[in-house]
Amino acid sequence: MQTDRLIEIRRDLHRIPEPGFQEVKTQQYIKKTIEEFPQDNIEIKPWRTGLLVRVTGSAPEKTYGYRADIDGLPIPEETGAAYQSSHKGFMHACGHDFHMTIALGVLAHFAAKQPKDNLLFIFQPAEEGPGGAQPLLESEEFRAWKPDEMMALHIAPEYPVGTVATKPGLLFANTSELFIDLKGKGGHAALPHLANDMVVACSQLVTQFQTIVARNVAPLDSAVVTVGKISSGTKQNIIAEHARLEGTIRTLSIESMDVVKKRIESLVSGIETGFDCAASINYGANYCQVYNNHASAERFMAFTRKRENSVLVECEKAMTGEDFGYFLEEIPGLMFWLGVNSPSGLHSSTLDAKEEAIPFAVQLLIDYLEDVQKK
Repeated sequence: MQTDRLIEIRRDLHRIPEPGFQEVKTQQYIKKTIEEFPQDNIEIKPWRTGLLVRVTGSAPEKTYGYRADIDGLPIPEETGAAYQSSHKGFMHACGHDFHMTIALGVLAHFAAKQPKDNLLFIFQPAEEGPGGAQPLLESEEFRAWKPDEMMALHIAPEYPVGTVATKPGLLFANTSELFIDLKGKGGHAALPHLANDMVVACSQLVTQFQTIVARNVAPLDSAVVTVGKISSGTKQNIIAEHARLEGTIRTLSIESMDVVKKRIESLVSGIETGFDCAASINYGANYCQVYNNHASAERFMAFTRKRENSVLVECEKAMTGEDFGYFLEEIPGLMFWLGVNSPSGLHSSTLDAKEEAIPFAVQLLIDYLEDVQKK
């Protein structure tokens, strides 16, 4: 596929970001694009708002899977780009427009040039939430075409175009969403003694959370507890009877995730007693760690090192969360970072990933998938 066409696809997808399990336009666009490719060796199965696309090999001994996530984020875009999101309040601020475009570029090549082994391209919904990987893995559609190995990439704003970063073993953290509701008694601002103020209770709880990592997680382990959103109150002279905290938990070990959650529950229980209020906790979506299979990662890294136009970085593990980890629990494989050289980071309203990374990644993956089929 020509670079101009890849850029066109990326910009079309960038205009239509949709939330998890609502990617109707995105699914239709991907399907329509695939229908432009030679169809002799292609089979397509829809799964909810995603797609599974199998390319049948000429003499298959294995099936190699490649996953691209397809959902957007609830972030109003501020890039000012001519192809800016047309869906108000939503943006592809995590690079899923890149991920989809790269997958389509690789698929186009193998649709025209039949591979020896089977290839499975997975256009997965709901990576940002509520989580598409786990139910997809359990589906009949996936089980029928289950691959022997899996791959995926994620854009990395901090690396230059042409850079690939990965490592054997742990790459991304265990993650959990966090939602806490506090319910007290509202009242008049002039009569605080007759109310239970949930703004104050909420503020106390957020402050107490800062002790969890510092005093409950082993110093040589790592964890993050972040409250990203607080909602409370209706007017400046009304004591709020309800407050809601929304956040995320990240840990490098499953044991630390259990420790953090138990400590959160203890602190919330203390707030209930201290402020005479009721509280509820919901952990929302939980994603397991992304753990690269050692053999798969080392083979990919060795291949990438030998390419003239690629720079390989053996990176550190990160506190990033990704539901691709569920695939790697069942199927050997790897994920890697793809450099896109943006001054703004992931989940930023001004993320400006460099499109030159798209043809680079497409050719890298084509070359690698052709190489592994020679073994």
